[in-house]
Amino acid sequence: MNQSASSVSLNNATKMPILGYGTWQATDAELEAAVEAALEAGYRHIDTAYVYENEKVIGKVLKKWISSGKVKREDLFIVTKLPPGGMRPEGVSKFIKRSLAHLQLDYVDLYLIHVPFAFKDIEGDLHPMTSDGKINLDLKTDHIGIWKAMEEQLDAGLTKAIGLSNFNISQITRVLNNARIPPCNLQVELHAYHQQKELVDFCKKNKIVVTAYSPLGNPGLASFLDRFGKKVELPNILKNPVVNEIAKKYNKEPAQILLKHIIQRGVVAIPKSTNPQRLRQNIDIFDFSLDDSDLSKLNALDAGVRLLDFDVFSGVKEHPEYPFPELK
Repeated sequence: MNQSASSVSLNNATKMPILGYGTWQATDAELEAAVEAALEAGYRHIDTAYVYENEKVIGKVLKKWISSGKVKREDLFIVTKLPPGGMRPEGVSKFIKRSLAHLQLDYVDLYLIHVPFAFKDIEGDLHPMTSDGKINLDLKTDHIGIWKAMEEQLDAGLTKAIGLSNFNISQITRVLNNARIPPCNLQVELHAYHQQKELVDFCKKNKIVVTAYSPLGNPGLASFLDRFGKKVELPNILKNPVVNEIAKKYNKEPAQILLKHIIQRGVVAIPKSTNPQRLRQNIDIFDFSLDDSDLSKLNALDAGVRLLDFDVFSGVKEHPEYPFPELK
C-alpha cells in the first residue's frame, strides 16, 4: 500500500492512514491471528479501546512485530480510547497508562475520549450497574476538565495526538472553545445509511479529521446487542442493490465500494474483519476511484439510520451528556 497516497494529515501535521483495522467484537484467539493477518496485508493503523478488553492481545502482536524488526514503531499508527469509567480529569492519566502497559508501547499515536458520558469508576467493572438494573452513571461530567487532562498526556509524550469519539456538534464546539490544543480527530458511526454530512462538514471547517466506525454497517452488531437482551433487525448495506450494481461495474466487492465511498470523502475508515481474505480485500481499494455518478448514487443512500445509540446501557439516555438528544 502506498502510504503517502493513503494518509490524511491531522491538524498537528501527523500523518494518519486513511484505512485502519478496527478490533471491536473479537475473541482473543481470533483477534491475535487477525492482527497478524492485518499487519501482513499492510495495515499500519490499528484501532482499539480500553473497553474492548483486547489491548493486551494487540500489544502481544505489536511487540512481536517490532522486536523482530518486521515493522518499526514509527510506521505504526495506534489508536486507543479513554473508557466511560475514566471520564473525569484524574481518570485520564490512570487509564492511558494502563492502555500503554497493555499495548506494550511508550506512546499511542492518537488518544480519544471514547464517549461524552460517564460511568462510575468501579475497579474491575467496566459497565457497573445499579440495583435496579441500570448503568451506574456519573452525572458530573466535566468535558473541559477532562480535555485539559488529555492535553497533559500529549505534553507528557504519552500520545502524539488527542481527539474525541461519539461527540455531537454542540459538545465538540464546547471543547474547541476551551482547548489549548484542539482535537484533531472525531470517531463516529458513519456508513452509507448514516453519512453524517452536517457533522463531517463541521469537522472539516474546524480541521478535525473524521474516522468512520462501522463503515460497512457492522454486520456483527446484532449478535452483540443480543447478549444484552436487545433484539434488533439491522439493515444489511452489503446487500444493497445499488452497492452491488456499482461493485459489478468496477469488478470489486460491495465492501470495497462502501469503503471507497467513505475515503473519497476524506474520511478515515476502520473496518473490522477476522477473515484474512476480507482483510486483504478491505485494504485493496487504492487502485480505482468512483466516478461522480456513482458517488451521487451512493450519497443518495443516506437515510440517517443510526445502528448504535448506546441504549444497550440501560438508562444511559438519562445522562446530561448523552450525545443524541433526538433519540431521548
